[in-house]
Amino acid sequence: MQETTLILIEIGALLLAMSFLGRLAIRIGISPIPFYLVLGLLFGEGGFLPLDASATFVQVGAQIGVILLLALLGLEYTASELLGTLGRFPVIGAVDGVLNAVPGAVLALVLGWGPVAAVALAGITWVSSSGVVAKMLRDLGRLGNRETPGVLAILVMEDLAMAFYLPVLAALLVGVSLLEGAVAVAIAVGVVTLILFVALRFGSFISQIFSPEHPEPLLLGVLGLTMLVAGIAQQVNVSTAVGAFLVGIALSGRVAQQASQVLTPLRDLFAAFFFVFFGLATDASQLLFMLGPAVALSVVTMATKILTGYLGARSAGIGVPGRWRAGLALTPRGEFSIVIAGLAVSSGIEPGLAPLATGYVLITVIAGPLLARIPDAGWFRAATRPRRPAVGR
Repeated sequence: MQETTLILIEIGALLLAMSFLGRLAIRIGISPIPFYLVLGLLFGEGGFLPLDASATFVQVGAQIGVILLLALLGLEYTASELLGTLGRFPVIGAVDGVLNAVPGAVLALVLGWGPVAAVALAGITWVSSSGVVAKMLRDLGRLGNRETPGVLAILVMEDLAMAFYLPVLAALLVGVSLLEGAVAVAIAVGVVTLILFVALRFGSFISQIFSPEHPEPLLLGVLGLTMLVAGIAQQVNVSTAVGAFLVGIALSGRVAQQASQVLTPLRDLFAAFFFVFFGLATDASQLLFMLGPAVALSVVTMATKILTGYLGARSAGIGVPGRWRAGLALTPRGEFSIVIAGLAVSSGIEPGLAPLATGYVLITVIAGPLLARIPDAGWFRAATRPRRPAVGR
């Protein structure tokens, strides 16, 4: 059988399975993310029937999915709104780093993996998954909630912090000089600053490049610009998610509204590929070796991430239900954690880091969408409702 034919068969079967699982998720009232992950595990490395021919296609589709998720999220906000939100959360950004990075570093040292592995595992437990959180917020209809800007601010701060973290980690892994590491960090931060400046200062001009009256050229133009900026960002060790998000906030008015409409079907398609690919890239047979530490680490860091979101929402004056929604929404880890683990393992510092990171991310990504629905439950709303003081007789 020709390779192209095999790719078509594998992708077609995968899409049909995703469709059935998506309908099942809707029927029972949960996010389809856990179903997509399990589907990927079944057909990934170590699964029942590996999809070898279409692996590259799904990988590229997964990357596009993350880019579109964050680009459309950025279309919901303006650059001035983003800066205003970030300005209200600097302390929470520092608290987020301490609360969520320290448990990973401590576990690595307890396991005897050394300081470099500790830095790597700290990054794995620190950063929430922008792609997973963005899809959860959309699936749950919370994009317009008062706590959502705070959630996005924490995600953006984490992704921006990666502009510092990733070059430093890479320098530690390969043993480059301090000067070379500092130059890499300076370049990454400079690119992010430039993109943000252009989005804030010339956003209206960028919007004028596209015509909202013509859907096809608008689709091609906005998608092309988003992928171009995301690629440039990744080239200098900045998250593609940051680049895509900043392109989204640079567009405004009717262009932003129409771009959101024409890009939504593409986002839905490729975002589903992102979650399936995560399962495909996971070797299910290796997960059992580090399952215990992964579960323990997941429990601790999901709790610290809930605390982070709760404190952030409280500092913004959000009510108690919104604080819980913010905290529970931030629990999943994802794309950054896998990238960090891949960098560390490829350098040969600790073979056990890969299955630990995989099990950890898988647990948080499956548990996250389920936990995020808890604030909508009647019993939870009743339990967190402020009690009125008793009136004396």
